[in-house]
Amino acid sequence: MKGSTVYTSIQKRGLHIGLLPEMAAAVNPSTPITLDHDLEVLPEAGRRLTVAQYAEHVDDLAARLWAAGVRPDEHVVIFKTANADHWMLAAAVSRIGGIVVNLSPQLDPETVAVLLKRVGQPTLLTDGAKLDLLASVSLDDLTRRVLSSAGERPGAVTLASLAGSPRVRPVVRPIDEAAVITHTSGTTGIPKLVVHTPRTQGIRLLPQWRLLSLMRKKDTVAIHVPFVHSRMVAAMSLALLREYPVLLMREADPAAVAEQLVTHRPVFIEALPNSLMEWEELADDPRMPFGNVKVFSSTFDAIHPRTMSRLLKASNRRGALFFQIYGQSEVGPAVGRAYFRHSAHKANGRCVGWAMPHGAARVRVVSRDGHKPSEANPGFIEVAWDGLAKTYYGEQDRYDTNRNGDWWRTGDVGYRTRFGCLHMLDREVDMIPGVRSSLEVEDVVLSQLDELSELVVVQGPNAEPVPVICTVDDAPLDLARWRRAVADFPQLADPIQIPQAELPRTATLKVQRLALARRFGEQPRPSA
Repeated sequence: MKGSTVYTSIQKRGLHIGLLPEMAAAVNPSTPITLDHDLEVLPEAGRRLTVAQYAEHVDDLAARLWAAGVRPDEHVVIFKTANADHWMLAAAVSRIGGIVVNLSPQLDPETVAVLLKRVGQPTLLTDGAKLDLLASVSLDDLTRRVLSSAGERPGAVTLASLAGSPRVRPVVRPIDEAAVITHTSGTTGIPKLVVHTPRTQGIRLLPQWRLLSLMRKKDTVAIHVPFVHSRMVAAMSLALLREYPVLLMREADPAAVAEQLVTHRPVFIEALPNSLMEWEELADDPRMPFGNVKVFSSTFDAIHPRTMSRLLKASNRRGALFFQIYGQSEVGPAVGRAYFRHSAHKANGRCVGWAMPHGAARVRVVSRDGHKPSEANPGFIEVAWDGLAKTYYGEQDRYDTNRNGDWWRTGDVGYRTRFGCLHMLDREVDMIPGVRSSLEVEDVVLSQLDELSELVVVQGPNAEPVPVICTVDDAPLDLARWRRAVADFPQLADPIQIPQAELPRTATLKVQRLALARRFGEQPRPSA
């Protein structure tokens, strides 16, 4: 069986992550999967697997879940310590017809309780550490049963105790019914539960399948994406079906990342924008950890030109490129564009790309005030295609407010150039009076001040734009250099410097801008 044949089948029948490892093993059973950490649910498995071994482990875990009482159509909430076994467990749930509900390990107990209640008596698949965290939550009232992937706790059945359970036949969910539920970043409150079907998951592979065609050889793909995110479904599916060796990375510390990149020399890196920003310092590492990278890829959030430029210049590969995809959990990949070594530093970071061809998403910009959207008068960005998420679980009315026929309103504002490039200026909720684009300010200033590790412009208590900054190693800010860098933005208030560790972040490392704005609206502002 060839990867292209399997891919064609997925486009017709949908993507079922419970079947994916077995399908990938049929394409090439020896494709290697390497981890930078141990699997908690299967500590004896080691850090180097073949896709055939991976598929065998998923089948084994599916049998254990069935023995625990999990059945088709049942919701299984997976809330556990960050680990690559999360994706294996999700595949195992899917393999027996369950509906996967992925929750970020960064969620607090109160939020988890709200989401468990919204799902309605699910099975909770967790671990000892998270059960300790949930000690104040009445799990008996909120769940049907509690299973532990690692660690014994009263009231929880351990998957280890079910080892050797009889294998069961796969159960395939209907193509247009819920298969995997992920959640939004929660930047504005309790996350929304986004429902993905086999059809929508399969359709979303199309743009990335073509991107991976740039790689002629079967070189290593490094993936550093939250294991709970819908993006992880696409990243793993594409890499395995195209027979690329996979390096699954959990650790984000630059020193640990450098060791993995130097050892495995990936040709393709998929990572969060803020992770890549944190790894910029590795561009100066004499071992050249990015030296073999042909393609950097990122989605989730816009990325600063400075970051792209530094990473591309750290690659030795001819024609190295940075491919940015603009999208969100509800729509998948909407538009994209490539940046190259000699021009990335001059790029307009607000230009997030063009619609991708051949059946990919359509994008439009709709007026907010009756006037034609433009750079000076940005409109609402909307997306339409068959890859849109089906609904928000338990919040259909909330979903419907963003849906207008085929079109989904993303919550971002922007405009299109006469050449068709989509410019995303800000989230609508983050717009600040007198500032055309907070993100644009951040792009420009970061490109001039290498000592800044992060810059976030938020609205202050008097509607003024407040730049919140973090510096490399938390060094004091040079105010004279700052003033020169922001000379074109006189509307900015004085900067506020905080340690980077104090930035409130989502599961995908986005800064929670509203939470940051509230912080400075509720207490005296410290000096820079």
